[in-house]
Amino acid sequence: MSARPTLIGFTAILMWSLLALFTAASGAVPPFQLAAMTFAVGGLLGASSWLFRKGAMAALRQPPQVWALGIFGLFGYHALYFFALRLAPPAESGLINYLWPLLIVLFSAFLPGERLRVHHVAGAGLGLVGTVILVAGRAQLGFAPEFVPGYAAAFVAAFVWAIYSVLSRRFSSVPTDTVVGFCLVTSLLGLFFHLAFEQTVWPQTAGQWIAVAALGLGPVGAAFYVWDIGMKHGDIRVLGAASYAAPVLSTLFLVLADYAQATLSLALAAILIAGGGLIAAKDMFVKRRGSSAAARAQSR
Repeated sequence: MSARPTLIGFTAILMWSLLALFTAASGAVPPFQLAAMTFAVGGLLGASSWLFRKGAMAALRQPPQVWALGIFGLFGYHALYFFALRLAPPAESGLINYLWPLLIVLFSAFLPGERLRVHHVAGAGLGLVGTVILVAGRAQLGFAPEFVPGYAAAFVAAFVWAIYSVLSRRFSSVPTDTVVGFCLVTSLLGLFFHLAFEQTVWPQTAGQWIAVAALGLGPVGAAFYVWDIGMKHGDIRVLGAASYAAPVLSTLFLVLADYAQATLSLALAAILIAGGGLIAAKDMFVKRRGSSAAARAQSR
């Protein structure tokens, strides 16, 4: 398995770490309206590449199960997560939702040809501990009964994203161009739910419009394309454990942009998550050293 798709998939984690910053900068746009706008940008971003790749649009001709998985993952996850943010405090919802990296690592054991080792689970576990420390340091955790529906939505959302990500491997022959269709359908569904449940609020400044566009180009656009590559052709276990870097990097970007304050919990979480990612990625370094030694031996 090449390290290149894994590194490509890791860029999705970097882009997702900007999600909170760009969302905060986008103003008071309601969640489903924001989803409709940003997924439209993300879908058009992918479709624009078809102008230079003749016949790429044919990738949309896929069996129903491929479309079902894509829409289940992209729209299902975001709908549940938005409901969680509406029905429960965001910090606690985020903590519960960030079970998905650990679930990806665990679910990967059910894929053909994949072996789950102790260092994969240990790395993902350290990432989870780091995330708990990070979120607990930013909020007074209180699981009041009235928030249970929101917590449940966040919990199910974690399973939805993990299942979508891991099952993508079963369709590794399906081109990433299909994600264009998933994004555009998710945009239409977001528009439907927005019209049904929300009041339209447009961005008020040029900076807010830029933030919306940046969301569509990066965290809610290109990130899904590179994640698809990583899940289908990279090391799922390493990407799952490395995903815990997103909340730390997200908080760092918020601190740099003056939306949040630097804390001791942030530093400790960064150490735990970085350490967990290195432990989970041990195979990549060991294989690289082994292949370099073999190459040197052959050259003699």
